[in-house]
Amino acid sequence: MDCAHWSEPPVTFVPDTVTESAKIVVAGGFGVGKTTLIGSVSEVTPLRMEEPVTVDSVGVDDLAGAPQKTTTTVGMDFGRLHLAGGQLVLYLFGLPGQLRFQPLWEDLADGALGCLVLADTRNLDACHSALDLLEAQQTPYAVAINAFPDAPVYDDVELRQALALTPRTPLTTCDARDRASSLYALITLTKYLTAPHAAPSQEPRP
Repeated sequence: MDCAHWSEPPVTFVPDTVTESAKIVVAGGFGVGKTTLIGSVSEVTPLRMEEPVTVDSVGVDDLAGAPQKTTTTVGMDFGRLHLAGGQLVLYLFGLPGQLRFQPLWEDLADGALGCLVLADTRNLDACHSALDLLEAQQTPYAVAINAFPDAPVYDDVELRQALALTPRTPLTTCDARDRASSLYALITLTKYLTAPHAAPSQEPRP
């Protein structure tokens, strides 16, 4: 899909009678765009726990896919988004991308209704740790490919195979910088979570 030509879709997928709030986590590898996505959709000034990238991260954090990156999340990102005429509120928690923060991942993912996993086709392996954690915690998720300008493009079959996704797992594409595009990815996840099969019963990845 061409994210640049998307218009914001009408939010009509939950009944008007529903008044709900949900905790949603946004996960993925280092530098994949989690902070950017939450910032693009949050209706409040997002909380960002970032620190400058320093020489101490050399050999620890892989900057190959993000050479311009100067800060990194060391705690979490937080944002809030109203959908369905204000009757559905999503509280968005962005997880740090580095594997060394896994204990924090586990705490932040606890109690989440679901997760949007961002992936970068330049380094698809970077999101496997997050996917494995979600499987272990039985947290349902959708995957969104963040379309970086210089990233290779693969079809859905190749992506599902590379990420070991089941046929039921939603897979979409987004531009984390664009509000409408990011909102579409979150709606894809939310529709999946509110569908009749909704689920911690998500099948294990192959």
